[in-house]
Amino acid sequence: MYVEDEFEERTLLDKVLRLQNGLIGIATGGGFEGGDKVFQRLRRELIEHSELRDKLPDFVRRCRDSDQFWQYIKFEHETYAARRNAIWTAFHPAIEYLELKERSPGVQPIAEALGRFNPETVHAVWQKALDRRTDDPDGAITAARSLLESVCKHILDDAAVSYADDADLPKLWALCSAEMNLAPHQHQEVLFKSILGNCQSVVNNVAAIRNKIGDAHGQGRRPIKPKPRHAELVVNLAGTMAAFLVATWQDRQNGSIELGVDHQ
Repeated sequence: MYVEDEFEERTLLDKVLRLQNGLIGIATGGGFEGGDKVFQRLRRELIEHSELRDKLPDFVRRCRDSDQFWQYIKFEHETYAARRNAIWTAFHPAIEYLELKERSPGVQPIAEALGRFNPETVHAVWQKALDRRTDDPDGAITAARSLLESVCKHILDDAAVSYADDADLPKLWALCSAEMNLAPHQHQEVLFKSILGNCQSVVNNVAAIRNKIGDAHGQGRRPIKPKPRHAELVVNLAGTMAAFLVATWQDRQNGSIELGVDHQ
């Protein structure tokens, strides 16, 4: 007798792969391993993840049980080989997305920090940047800059610090840094002055690269096209800087001492 807990699904990727393989089982006459209840559970759990829902195959969203999927797949493709290939192809976007996340171990802590800070706006922009890294590097870079701008503006609003409507990212970062004692000139320790200065440089360069190769501006006859690896670098840097700002702001709200170094 089959015991459902026999198969341990540790991650979203495990669940997606199990769903894919189970549907291949149905499509090739073997049935879904674990039965229809397992299919319905996996389908429900994966669809409930907003970051993954749109990357799942359309037939997963439309077919609510094994019988519905069988009625779909048997008329859509005649041979077992065609059915396998169709299912593999349909699951590719979700699997590629999750594998990319697993290669970026810092993504999950950043997502959790930004989600706690502001799930509606800040986390949504972060998710947009992540989603576009592979298929739309230009858009991912633009979203990375928007993420930092959003975090800065949320913190400045909470701190009742005014800023111009057209303030650019370097200016917003400078205002946040000064408000939270993160500006290099506010510290005497050389090491911290250097680290904080490098943070400002990263932010300035995120803003600059967005202007140079992001999708916010037109380009000439020889456009510079970023690759997914460039987008991943920029998005990860922006996410790290955003999470650092959020953590610092929350520490300040809790009365923690910034960095633990002497002020000038």
